[in-house]
Amino acid sequence: MGDSKELQQIVERAVANVLDRHMRSMQGELVESVLAQLPADTAAAPAAAREGNVGNLVQAVFSIHAGSTQKEILRSLLDAASAHAARTALFVVKSGTATGWQGRGFGEEDAVKDCPLDIAAGPAAHACQNRVATPGNIAEMDARFVQRFGGPENEQILVLPLVLKDKVAALLYADGGATGQMDGASLELLVLATSAWLEVASLRKQAQREPGEAVPAVERPASAAPVQKVSSFSDPFAAHAPKHTAAKAEPEPEPAAAEVVEVSTHAAAASAAASAPATAADPFAGISAEDADTHRKAQRFARLLVDEIKLYNQAKVAEGRRHRDLYDRLKDDIEKSRATFQKRYGSTAAASGDYFQKEVVRSLAEDDLSVMGASFRK
Repeated sequence: MGDSKELQQIVERAVANVLDRHMRSMQGELVESVLAQLPADTAAAPAAAREGNVGNLVQAVFSIHAGSTQKEILRSLLDAASAHAARTALFVVKSGTATGWQGRGFGEEDAVKDCPLDIAAGPAAHACQNRVATPGNIAEMDARFVQRFGGPENEQILVLPLVLKDKVAALLYADGGATGQMDGASLELLVLATSAWLEVASLRKQAQREPGEAVPAVERPASAAPVQKVSSFSDPFAAHAPKHTAAKAEPEPEPAAAEVVEVSTHAAAASAAASAPATAADPFAGISAEDADTHRKAQRFARLLVDEIKLYNQAKVAEGRRHRDLYDRLKDDIEKSRATFQKRYGSTAAASGDYFQKEVVRSLAEDDLSVMGASFRK
């Protein structure tokens, strides 16, 4: 009786071992059989797609940063965005209105040119008012736009604000077209990279002029009085005045209605001070024009530095906000940028403004100082 039980146990173990070996073999054969039925390279697709997507984004950012003019930069944005959405279009925002500039996936590049877009309601309004990427349904968009271009198969759209000088200068519309496929995160990264680079391009252009160096005014017909629009910041979208607004009365018979005649920064400040009295809303009303200009430049430079930190550390920023230890995660980047800011403005009139510190708290911590963590110097 005992021998019988022992024999049974030996047989059970032997059978189990054989089945185990065959099961592993059958499992491998089954996997191979399934993979053989799939299209070539599908098995490696997830990892390859992730690596390829990152590589494509890096190349896209390089392409955007290779642009030296606003048109080159914006075209690179649209070209790059078209890899992450079937249809994209850029609308320039001026004086409360949005007008089409160029698009991809709508047929011709200029198919959306001068197409008005209602930004008083829907995702476009939310993107403008809150300066955040806003998903929505095509039914919420401007009816004129929908009637003219139709909508995506899945009806899902995304509107992204392109922010310059803390204002929405343009909106990027995106949808998935017939496939419905759209990568919102990649589109956000590309728009942020474009915003930062337009700021850099504008500041570089401004820095090329020596203080006090007069820029020759554009000659105008003798019958027309010369007009100067003075600005200490070169508007990257100045050349994109929509035709339907350009048709409004302009006293000079100029080919470009939105042409801006730039003057030196000192002359700009002096002219602005002479043409309009300082108001209580101007934080620099009580100081000299030269010092006020330095303060404004320092503010813009601080924003640019912090925007770059956000651009290249999005995951760390999100984690730092969530765990309230943002400074510890970004300490090296913050301190390097702080040193850059101090080198340029630490011994100027703007040093007292502490603009870099304020921008770190405003932009990175979203005005919540506790998010920076205990090790952040106040």
